[in-house]
Amino acid sequence: MAKEISRSRALAAKVIFAALQILSKRGGQAPGREVTSEIEKQVTFDAWAIATYKKTGYIRWHSMLHFYSIYCIKAGFLVKNKGVWYITPEGEKALKLGEIGLLNAAIAEYKIWRIKNQPTAIIDDEQDISEEGQQGQEATISEIEQLAIEGFQKQINSKNPYEFQDLVAALLRGMGYYTPFVAPKGKDGGIDVIAYRDPLGTVTPHIKVQIKHRDTSATVQEIRQLQGLLHKDSEVGMFVSSGGFTSDAKSAARSSHVHVELIDLDRFIALWQEFYPKLADEDKVLLPIMPIYFYAPTI
Repeated sequence: MAKEISRSRALAAKVIFAALQILSKRGGQAPGREVTSEIEKQVTFDAWAIATYKKTGYIRWHSMLHFYSIYCIKAGFLVKNKGVWYITPEGEKALKLGEIGLLNAAIAEYKIWRIKNQPTAIIDDEQDISEEGQQGQEATISEIEQLAIEGFQKQINSKNPYEFQDLVAALLRGMGYYTPFVAPKGKDGGIDVIAYRDPLGTVTPHIKVQIKHRDTSATVQEIRQLQGLLHKDSEVGMFVSSGGFTSDAKSAARSSHVHVELIDLDRFIALWQEFYPKLADEDKVLLPIMPIYFYAPTI
């Protein structure tokens, strides 16, 4: 007779399977907030699953999702990067195992990883996710990280195109470049920012930047327009698109005879976080951030 699984394990299996299934249907990736939203639409939860923890206020199934997604990451089924979730080829294969089978496989792979990396640790994969202890803490940290990314994205999306253009120029200065040209309002000839490695622009390559701040993805035609404005030996291109890029646009950039670097919103956020300490004070105020540190034991 098969062992009856716990209520916690059944809920975890349900939400983890739904998350990977959603990623698979979405072409392999999606922002974490959208995955969570889709799960809520697709899965029927009882009162216990949607109950909130008194101290933290987090919903039980949300915490289950965030905590057990860490098992999937260690198993190689899932990748998280700056608020975006990606299903791996191994994750696609694991979907064929069904809800319980997928979670069991993730836990089994996690145990192998844990034994290898922390041989003295005690593993209790049947323990409920509560607001106390390491499980609750790890789930809470994961949720806070996602909320931070979402807040970042919301602030950037609230800015108009010229404000976003100023952010890009500020980032380049924080990275050590000089920006002698930032396009004023009106026609700019296709170039929004020009960046030099030295104050006079005597050191090449120079960077020509095209910026699109909108919901829709940058197209292959727009990438090719930027390519046509570049001199092969002395200039490189940078295309910043808060709406991302079409697959054809990415292919065009990879196969280009001139170098064109693509920066989507997630990568922009990661770069802003990385170089924020090096920004001038007048640039920091354009999008101020504050690091917050948590005790984060390795699970």
